[in-house]
Amino acid sequence: MTATAKAPAEPADERLLHTSLLRRLMGRPELGAVVGAVAVFVFFSFAADSFLQVSSLSTVLYAASTIGIMAVPVALLMIGGEFDLSTGVMVTSSALVSSMFSYQMTANVWVGVGVSLLVTLAIGFFNGFMLVRTKLPSFIITLGTFLMLTGLNLGFTKLISGGVGTKTIGDMEGFDSARAVFASRFVVGDADVRVTVLWWLGLVALATWILLRTRAGNWIFASGGGANAARAVGVPVDRTKIGLYMGVAFAAWVAGQHLLFEYDSVQSGEGVGNEFLYIIAAVIGGCLMTGGYGSAIGSAVGALIFGMTSKGIVYAQWDPDWFKFFLGAMLLLATLLNAWVRKRAEATK
Repeated sequence: MTATAKAPAEPADERLLHTSLLRRLMGRPELGAVVGAVAVFVFFSFAADSFLQVSSLSTVLYAASTIGIMAVPVALLMIGGEFDLSTGVMVTSSALVSSMFSYQMTANVWVGVGVSLLVTLAIGFFNGFMLVRTKLPSFIITLGTFLMLTGLNLGFTKLISGGVGTKTIGDMEGFDSARAVFASRFVVGDADVRVTVLWWLGLVALATWILLRTRAGNWIFASGGGANAARAVGVPVDRTKIGLYMGVAFAAWVAGQHLLFEYDSVQSGEGVGNEFLYIIAAVIGGCLMTGGYGSAIGSAVGALIFGMTSKGIVYAQWDPDWFKFFLGAMLLLATLLNAWVRKRAEATK
């Protein structure tokens, strides 16, 4: 009687293997940004006596939200492997269209807001369409859009308003309700919270859900990781990239409406250079410049670091001219830290 040979045990599915909490944390793209945010918070808590006051923290959140609203879709676009250098002036274009259309047509300001949404989405579609049709680098496409919008903002404002700024629309019908949506504030305990914080957190939640829980999120990661390989397995890369650019345009519309209804009028030259702040927030938050890696939460943490730094320098009574130096230093340090964390995470897999 012969002994029955045991069949070799099949290897366990790696998806079912237990992964330690530390290993999961090391694999998160925003880990480096969170460590940096804690360090910045502790630093300014000691460097600036007023930093921990409720009013100061409210101001920090507001500053972070104005960058964070745009940093979220910019992060998704970077995960998808592309850039957009027109975001800063697109925000201003959105505000200008709302203001000038409402004023010239003597219409309810909500009509101008609606027209602005359509125009801004069209700009985003143009960027995405030109990218997928011409196959030119997104740097070139959006740099061209940046220059065109800069000229259009100034040219149309001078042509229609006779100056470099728009006319006031504060006394027009619908202004108060539009301000409540885009530029209101409310009190939570002792804190004066701006509605932009809610817009920001809402966009972060939506973007995180898209990335982690939907098929579109898989398409975004695949498109950024390798467009040709993604196409080979059926990913609609072109449609995904156009959608990402339109997502950036939607956020630019939200930011532009806040700009308009917060200050009542808009200067045509505003927004130039802000595109780099949005990209910096996304990179500090863990997005790779090469695409295919990053998170919406990381971009929010990057924007929070920007808010703490910009206001912390003021509260510490330092020369604000040093702000760009600290921002650049944080960008380099965050990039190095993110690279180190990613290598450690890959080494422990």
